[in-house]
Amino acid sequence: MMIIMITKIIDDNAISIIAEDADDLLNLRRVIKVSDRIIGDTTRVIKQDKEYSRPDRGERIKIRVSLQIEKILFDSVVDKLRVSGIIIESNNQAVPHGSHHSMLLNINEPFTISKKRWSSIEKKIIQRHDTGKQTRFFLVAIDKTDCGIGQLRGTHLKIMPNIYSGYSGKRYKTNFNIEKFFDEISRVVISTVRDQHDKIIIFGPGETKKKFMNFLQKVAGSKKSLAIELVDGIDSGGEDGIYIFTKSDTMKVIMANSKIAKIAGIIDDIMIMATKQSKKFTMGFQETQKANEQGAIESLIFSDKAIQTNEKEIIEFLNSVEANGGEVFSVDSSTDLGLRVTGLGGIISVLRFAISSN
Repeated sequence: MMIIMITKIIDDNAISIIAEDADDLLNLRRVIKVSDRIIGDTTRVIKQDKEYSRPDRGERIKIRVSLQIEKILFDSVVDKLRVSGIIIESNNQAVPHGSHHSMLLNINEPFTISKKRWSSIEKKIIQRHDTGKQTRFFLVAIDKTDCGIGQLRGTHLKIMPNIYSGYSGKRYKTNFNIEKFFDEISRVVISTVRDQHDKIIIFGPGETKKKFMNFLQKVAGSKKSLAIELVDGIDSGGEDGIYIFTKSDTMKVIMANSKIAKIAGIIDDIMIMATKQSKKFTMGFQETQKANEQGAIESLIFSDKAIQTNEKEIIEFLNSVEANGGEVFSVDSSTDLGLRVTGLGGIISVLRFAISSN
């Protein structure tokens, strides 16, 4: 079984968490409530009582606090979740208990959530299970001139800066050495891939992709077992090639068991139903909210843009959908799917049964 984020149960009230991507933070936003406690590392300006210290300026130091939450919101973007509240405990005597403080919950930084009581929905969200361990996909779009590398986990796509080869084409004489280019790409890929559950997908025009795959396998050797798949039909390298791949039918086939492929399938089903004027889908918040009131939602997709419009109301709505037995998926606008959902009103759903539009 797979857990969406790294978690460890401390006791009946506290769970330690490491969010691994923006999807995890979206789900944590649905879990953290006012009056909960967050225990984690943060920074705070402390005025130093020293002989030569300036009385009007303090020193920013790292502290560990237990914060009783009064407010939760995304900090401009969905990869930073800000919580504000009252300091209940700290590891520094200079930090007064009862004072207000805010801290950021960032990706890959551990913290602990403590509640008086965890609801069944909150536990379900934070320890959502699926089959197998979640796969990270490394997308390598390569040609002779440049290479784009993207990391896709869940529905979040992170694209690294293009790597350029220095190749200038046939019309110019050059001492171009493609192995130096391959070596630079290989070091980035090998240093980022964790284990055989991470899958490397290589594509691009011509034979360069095949030559790079052979080079990568040779360099990795017995040091690291790599799961590699070579893909034809994507005739662009660099960042453009990454985006073309994420919109392609090839992506759906290769990533058939992934979250992003499942979401792509749901969106395609909704578009087919729209052309047939079916009543078994919804678009937009109001229409989807009405369907939820009738317990009709089978699966729902929301974009990060939707949650930023009216955070509190949308969070309560999403949890209500899940409490009614609906399956909820988040998708962010770093991918084409996220942009499509945003364009369809930010929230869409497939229904168990048709509902009246009146």
